[in-house]
Amino acid sequence: MNHGGMGMRIVNPPEAVAELTRLCSYERLPDGRPKVPDDLLERMEKVTTEEAWGVLRDHGYSLQFEGNWFQTHPDKILVGRAVTALMVPHRPDLNDLVQESGEEHGLAGGQNTWAIDSLSPGDVLVVDLFGKIKDGTFAGDNLSTSIQTRTKAGAVIDGAIRDYQGVAKLPDLAIFCRGLDPSAIADTTLLGINTPIRIGQATVLPGDVVLGTPTGIIFIPAHLADEVVERSEDIRLKDEFSRLRLSQGRYTSGEIDGRTWTDEMEQDYRDWLMKK
Repeated sequence: MNHGGMGMRIVNPPEAVAELTRLCSYERLPDGRPKVPDDLLERMEKVTTEEAWGVLRDHGYSLQFEGNWFQTHPDKILVGRAVTALMVPHRPDLNDLVQESGEEHGLAGGQNTWAIDSLSPGDVLVVDLFGKIKDGTFAGDNLSTSIQTRTKAGAVIDGAIRDYQGVAKLPDLAIFCRGLDPSAIADTTLLGINTPIRIGQATVLPGDVVLGTPTGIIFIPAHLADEVVERSEDIRLKDEFSRLRLSQGRYTSGEIDGRTWTDEMEQDYRDWLMKK
């Protein structure tokens, strides 16, 4: 996608995206987003919303969760690197400028397709469509097929989708949206790709790790993704150890659920880990 030339910049240039996510030390994707490693994304699928929320809160990121979604594939966990898209209500002079600028940079089709055409494997498209349902259907079954083909992950749409019966049949996709409507998208303008956006109570940056579960969506800053996964894996191991010792009658539930374990219990846990 061409970022240069005169006129309005719809796609945030790579150096600006890198600046936004400067706390992250991973290598960069061509568009400037941090390349959170694929294996870390895979491990993220087992993390619960509450585990991620706890780590983020400890670092002062207490507004990264948004709930109350319609899920097209409720049995699927959605994980990937955020590509953000900002839509605003239609205003003729602004829309004309955006349309001209997009065409100058070789962007074709409806403005909602411009963001979709920039997606790669492991991406999750996150769209601020200001909660619009009627005439706010960002994707139907065709564009959802395109999202599936490009990402093998899905999208978070603070707006609606259409053609739900078709979308629900797509096997490698999960979309979180605000509702369903038969109307086509209308009276909206795409203002930016890979800029900071707002989704409900959360602020989302390009390259955030999106974790969508039955509880909702949490947007994890890329520089904290590693800690979120490791803390979750640690909790899972401790839980496994706790269940084992409780079933053996070695400790009481009061001891296991106590705020701090005794030195003897901690040592027992470490020995168990070593054997494992």
